[in-house]
Amino acid sequence: MLSETFISSEIHRVEKAGVSLRVFVVKPRDEREHHPVVDRISAQPDYLPPTSLISESSRVRWLLDNAPTFVPCFFRALGRKPRGTLRAIRFALTESVLTRKSFWSWPKVSCIRDVFLALALADHVLRAPDVRHLHAHFAHDTTTVTWLAAMITDLPFSFTAHAKDIYAGRLNPRDLLRRKVHAASFVVTCTEANRRYLGAMANGTPIHRVYHGLNDDFWRFSQRPVTNTRSDGHLRLLAVGRLVAKKGFDTFVEACGLLDRLGVNFEATIVGEDDDVGDNFSVGEDLRHRIARLSLEDRVHMLGQMGQAELLDQYRDATVFCLPCRVLENGDRDGIPNVLLEAMSCGVPVVSTPVSGIPELVEDGTNGLLVAPDDPEALADSLLGLHRDPDLAARLSREGRTTVRERFDGNVLSRDLATLFQRVIV
Repeated sequence: MLSETFISSEIHRVEKAGVSLRVFVVKPRDEREHHPVVDRISAQPDYLPPTSLISESSRVRWLLDNAPTFVPCFFRALGRKPRGTLRAIRFALTESVLTRKSFWSWPKVSCIRDVFLALALADHVLRAPDVRHLHAHFAHDTTTVTWLAAMITDLPFSFTAHAKDIYAGRLNPRDLLRRKVHAASFVVTCTEANRRYLGAMANGTPIHRVYHGLNDDFWRFSQRPVTNTRSDGHLRLLAVGRLVAKKGFDTFVEACGLLDRLGVNFEATIVGEDDDVGDNFSVGEDLRHRIARLSLEDRVHMLGQMGQAELLDQYRDATVFCLPCRVLENGDRDGIPNVLLEAMSCGVPVVSTPVSGIPELVEDGTNGLLVAPDDPEALADSLLGLHRDPDLAARLSREGRTTVRERFDGNVLSRDLATLFQRVIV
């Protein structure tokens, strides 16, 4: 996915640090986007068998359609690791019953899907004797599959936790996140705020904070000169991210409306894929309606998703980058959005909010500005202040680049992660 290039970068950099990896992919192959960093990864991905969507058929039909694919994996795993295989199946069946909506509801089929995928993963791993440790990204389904495969194979496992996957309770029902943390050899997470949160439930499991840093593709593209492409005094605002509620793009549009009423000469660009669609709700559609209601069609432009090279040009053309993140009612939030790192590395002064791990990157008044979430007036004031004070903007730009260079170098941070893996596979 365009929004998860940091995982491919991490794989590439950990390999560069001397760790031999195998890559097992849970999601079906998607060739719509091919990032250059993928070609620099030595390990060839092994794709697990795909399953059909549970929502598209009845539970019985889903089982009849999907079970035959995984039955051979079950028998091979049972022949080599009978105790672990039965333990994993018992665990998944128990969860499927205890996490159903009510006493009269059917068992939860997603738990059966997870054990199917775990059997396939274990089947791959048991035929690869060089695999000595399993690691998963994201603390929900992928880690569940990995934990079940670890039960089957008797291998240790670890996982990397990010944001929504640890704060949205519905993704780990029945205190499942805590149980995963206890079962893991160690846990990695990308912010200090996350580390403290997970540490409170760790019960002795080491929790390591390893920042992502710039992804490898963006870092390579950004080695070109970093001066902005225009310097005509025009205020050019940029916001980048998936069009989901936690990014606060609605607050950004409302702030643009305030700037417009003040007569400020500006234009704004929102780059990102409409990724929050469901129950007749779309963040992208809401933003388009807001833009129309505020008569900003000629000033605020929504460009959809972009590759890294195109996105770099957008950063270079911007005078201020804005991402007014918020914490949602269900707990969903960002960690440290990678786009903030990208903007700061390009010398664009940033305005964001002090939620989750963002203050670990952006120090208000030193290398960026922070305003309260859901406050378009405060956001508009900060954007206008940067426009009217070019010396402040230039200072924040310099300090932002220094922060990324000194504390968020992806090559250095990936070596820290490689060290964690090397400790458990010796």
